[in-house]
Amino acid sequence: MKKFGLKVLGMAALAASLTGCIGSNAVTGYVMKFNLEVVDNRYARGGVNMLLAPVYALSVAVDSLVFNSIEFWSGKNPINGKPHIFDSKTKTMYNMNDDLDPSLTEAPLDPITMREVESSTFEAIDENTIEMHVTYNNGDKSVVTGVRDGENVNYYVDGELVSQTTMTQLETLTNEQA
Repeated sequence: MKKFGLKVLGMAALAASLTGCIGSNAVTGYVMKFNLEVVDNRYARGGVNMLLAPVYALSVAVDSLVFNSIEFWSGKNPINGKPHIFDSKTKTMYNMNDDLDPSLTEAPLDPITMREVESSTFEAIDENTIEMHVTYNNGDKSVVTGVRDGENVNYYVDGELVSQTTMTQLETLTNEQA
């Protein structure tokens, strides 16, 4: 078990070193914002900062290993939406982009966007089918459909099967939450 843990730690360190973990540090920024909003006195803020030291350590690790890595590869931080710092336009000492293939001058992956549901409506199609029409904050729309087929219930998002449950499982869930 100890060897496994060392392997996982080694792989995480390798992944962090290969992903360009510099970034906007969005999680750490939110911790810092919280720190500043707790109290208005600079000395008290310093005390809160010392109390939050373990939280800062965790937030820096999460930023470095997860969110800054996503930001590097997609070109945009999924939490705060800021572009990656490496894509900043600034005066440089050496200009190489004009000599490179354009695929080497931009982030290789499309940015991850966080959509929030703006509104949703339910519609009973028949005794075995229900649809939920969802509108997201970016204007995208989607239809989630549940279709009962005997004991099974199939769930579709925009016509594509995404999951299946049974009536027994749904009844158990309902009873557990009651």
